[in-house]
Amino acid sequence: MPFSHELRVRYGECDAQGIVFNANFLAFVDVALTEIWRQSMGSYDLLLETGVDTVVGEANMRFLLPGRFDDVLRIEGGFDDLGTTSATLRLWFHRGDELLVEADIRYVFVDLGSWEKVEIPEVVRRGLGPLLLG
Repeated sequence: MPFSHELRVRYGECDAQGIVFNANFLAFVDVALTEIWRQSMGSYDLLLETGVDTVVGEANMRFLLPGRFDDVLRIEGGFDDLGTTSATLRLWFHRGDELLVEADIRYVFVDLGSWEKVEIPEVVRRGLGPLLLG
């Protein structure tokens, strides 16, 4: 996998059933995206210096097994493709050898001034290139 990051589930991220509350996996996706910007651009701030940011256009998640307090989750993945104005990130959340969650998130690139969608800048394409799957 071109991207990998680990995080430990904190007590407050679990629900009354003692498992990771489903919405927290989207927060974990956001943690992963921040690390992806660090890996591909040097930092999130350096992405913003290009004049663009990303917004979520679509999020799909498949919950296969529950995560629990103190689990170490390994988040692996990369981008399926880079479109003209959007990119689809695929992530897999593992606990050891167990696959817990699959996530597909489409990010739309927007201009920082107008918030209108824009083409992905070439410098961003080059940075994300090593994170393409297959």
